Amino acid sequence: MGGYAYIMANAPYGTLYVGVTNDIAFRAWQHREGTGSALCKRSGVTRLVHDEVFEDISNAIHREKRIKTWPRRWNISLIEKDNPRWDDLYETLNG
Repeated sequence: MGGYAYIMANAPYGTLYVGVTNDIAFRAWQHREGTGSALCKRSGVTRLVHDEVFEDISNAIHREKRIKTWPRRWNISLIEKDNPRWDDLYETLNG
């Protein structure tokens, strides 16, 4: 089973949340609804700003763990490499 490593934000350069899931559309929806995590609900983190797809969930978990150890500026660079305007990618998930 495949998986995703992803980053959510509340605004450009705001609070970041790094996670992993096997269903990115559903998980991002949970965050948007305030049921994804306590941090996201408390901080208003609703914007999917980065995601990476993996054929195996264990690879996604490994990537999530690595990203979580990075300095904040590396996370920002990762986001801005493919999403320089910090667009909410949730709207692009289902076509």
